[in-house]
Amino acid sequence: MKHIIVAIDRRGAIGRDGDMLFHLRADLKRFKALTMGSALIMGRKTFESLPSGALPGRRNIVVSRNVDYKANGAEVVTSLAEAYAKAEASSGEIFIIGGSQIYAAAIADADVLDITLIDAEGENPDTFFPSIPLEEFEVVCIEPADTQPPAKFVTLKRRVRI
Repeated sequence: MKHIIVAIDRRGAIGRDGDMLFHLRADLKRFKALTMGSALIMGRKTFESLPSGALPGRRNIVVSRNVDYKANGAEVVTSLAEAYAKAEASSGEIFIIGGSQIYAAAIADADVLDITLIDAEGENPDTFFPSIPLEEFEVVCIEPADTQPPAKFVTLKRRVRI
């Protein structure tokens, strides 16, 4: 199953200058719990924004147009399709973790959207999540998050495709 996992503010903003807008302990804890043991697919900029490089306990797959790009502790592929193929060979779930170009390309393939919806506006965002085709998804869970600023954990699942 393909998940997109993301934290967005009221406007759909996700980042600024290659970093997240908010660093919420509960969101980071949830991210780790949901993704542990799974394959992570991310773009090069997202990989480079990780403070300690590849995330332990997960298969890190980086999508880069640069065929010579090296990512310590991660596998590098040149397309989202290639990333899916590698990830599907793993056990566990697949999580797309960013950035905006990868999200935009992956939203049509996502089975689940795991969203941390932050009830605030980040300062001077420059990166946004793509528009969610809400008619294609249904809300299956909304949980309050113990965060400041306030946030909710929202899970959307794709409606059955006919």
